[in-house]
Amino acid sequence: MAEILPESEALQRAVELLGAGAVVAIPTETVYGLSADATNGEAVARIYEAKGRPRFNPLIAHVADMEMAGKIAVFNPLARKLADAFWPGPLTMVLPQREGSGIHPLVTAGLDTIALRCPKGFATRAIAALGRPLAAPSANSSGRISATTAAAVEADLGTRIPLIVDGGATAVGLESTILKVEDGRLTLLRPGGVAAGDIERVAGLSLARGAKGIQAPGMLVSHYAPQASLRLNVDEVRGGEALLAFGPRRATGVDKAVVVRNLSESGDLREAAANLFSHLLALDGAGAAIIAVEPVPLAGLGEAINDRLARAAAPRDA
Repeated sequence: MAEILPESEALQRAVELLGAGAVVAIPTETVYGLSADATNGEAVARIYEAKGRPRFNPLIAHVADMEMAGKIAVFNPLARKLADAFWPGPLTMVLPQREGSGIHPLVTAGLDTIALRCPKGFATRAIAALGRPLAAPSANSSGRISATTAAAVEADLGTRIPLIVDGGATAVGLESTILKVEDGRLTLLRPGGVAAGDIERVAGLSLARGAKGIQAPGMLVSHYAPQASLRLNVDEVRGGEALLAFGPRRATGVDKAVVVRNLSESGDLREAAANLFSHLLALDGAGAAIIAVEPVPLAGLGEAINDRLARAAAPRDA
């Protein structure tokens, strides 16, 4: 089983393991990440092995600061403006990869662009101490619910990795927003912890949507899925279902639910985002075959919440 250390005691041990090519689960402000040295092909391959992740699905490279980022990717003025506004934080930018970046091709899955993010907290300290970027998808089996606590990582991946760094429950609770940045054009590839409207206000541009193909992590149709099936935007609960609720008003038939978890009693979307994955895990553990989900507004972080719910509800491979 994985060793679990509080982040206050874990930095030296984590950096030793990462430097040796091991995979370490670390906390970020979004969700827990399954991290490895992004310049080491064998280490990156261990991420794919631990997750059971398809190798055509690229990874985000995490950096400690703009100096490290500038050695990996080409930043136009718009990208620099967004980095100044949102880094460190839950924004990933897809940018042209710089020649000689040192990033192993497994990270980019053959693309000529790279997804970059500068996270907050322990992850940044670990990257700075290692001196190299970390590839770090969410710390869960591929396609399943992302982990927002160390306990959730242990339950899923505890037998596959040597160390889990415990930083408590993550603050944002959703993965980062992924944005492709080109001259004069911004394309939202995945909604996440930074709301689209906030990006548009900083950039002075509207975000394009509807990107085709796999251009970044988190774009698979079926993703973030519990064992149970999801039934979305319900106004009535059926017998034997678990209920993922939102806000103060309930769907009819709530008394038929085997268990209820409310993303936010007050209808606060930030609270709902932080609770999404932990509540889905709890409902999935109740044993119901179906999780009914009340409607969540699309505004602000609601776009990202609905994106994750739609992917969790999508048809999946057996």
